[in-house]
Amino acid sequence: MKRRRILHAGLSLAVAPPLLAAVREGRFDAGAEVLRKATASGQVESATMYLRQKDDVFSEAYGGAGTVDASFLLGSISKPISIAAVMSLFDAGEFKLDDRVVEFLPEFQGEGRERITMQQLMTHTSGLPDQLPENAKLRAAHSPLAEFVDAAIRTPLLFAPGGQYSYSSMAILLASEVAQRITDKPIAKLVDEVVCQPLQLKRTSLGIGRLHRESLMRCQVEHAAPESGAGDPSTKSWDWNSDYWRQLGAPWGTAFSSAGDVARFLNAFLHPQVTMLQPETARLMIQNHNPPNMRARGLGFDLGSGLNGPARNDVFGHTGSTGTICWADPATDTVCVVLTTLPGRAVTPHPRELVSSRVVESLSKEN
Repeated sequence: MKRRRILHAGLSLAVAPPLLAAVREGRFDAGAEVLRKATASGQVESATMYLRQKDDVFSEAYGGAGTVDASFLLGSISKPISIAAVMSLFDAGEFKLDDRVVEFLPEFQGEGRERITMQQLMTHTSGLPDQLPENAKLRAAHSPLAEFVDAAIRTPLLFAPGGQYSYSSMAILLASEVAQRITDKPIAKLVDEVVCQPLQLKRTSLGIGRLHRESLMRCQVEHAAPESGAGDPSTKSWDWNSDYWRQLGAPWGTAFSSAGDVARFLNAFLHPQVTMLQPETARLMIQNHNPPNMRARGLGFDLGSGLNGPARNDVFGHTGSTGTICWADPATDTVCVVLTTLPGRAVTPHPRELVSSRVVESLSKEN
């Protein structure tokens, strides 16, 4: 187990009595113990966590993660990262949230598709499915991202646009395709230019990018989601650990990052500056855009209790099927990032959720 523990709280902690300092020193131990036990037992191969509450920071690596800087496959935490890049074009006046997608993808029409807006793509209300019916076939053939786009443009809608909420990776793909057509840049390059470089995320990339293969943690695909092969030996050439998937640059699920980098990304929304997006655009991304009868969603971000953080809709973040979770709480200025290699569907409750719950408990005791 490798640890980087930085605990400081400005002048208030520097002059605090020893007893108070000791209490604060152990404030995140309950969450950390979950990952220590999970990796010691072999349930989780590798994990890292990064917790920040105001000026207190705790980060630690477990199991096969020899350093807190190890990069994990984020799964769907890739979505808000990709949408942040897309929203840079909103900043530039290239599109409005209520613009119809067909204005940018002329072939995206018929069966109500021409009514779908950019906002609906980013809030999972477009009617597009999560995964394509031909997902496994495309991955087995090592198809380029453009073929997923072509199929997503043609795939039948599940419901009339705006009629309900249904989580959709393909909607995020098409939002990213709009950005690609506007800029003539692959979404992976746009993410690097708009998100990674300005925020100095040196261990983050959509796809492998400039990261070194040896720094990437292996996913425990034996318990993975069906769309990723679920550990079937015949899917080894296209599962989460394959060179194909790692290099695809799929905006809905192939970002790699360290826990510290994910925390830095979230912090750019907690305390927005002009570094990545205009502050008002950053705030727009973490506001609920769905009606009261639907699940609350920001633009690319999940909101509220589904994150296993504080149960308020101003809490924002995302989870990933690869075994990851991150959230930020504006009320307490807290960031929680837990990255593991154990797929989210492998066990209930998942260690990431237990860690998150322990963090919430520690915050509630102090407030």
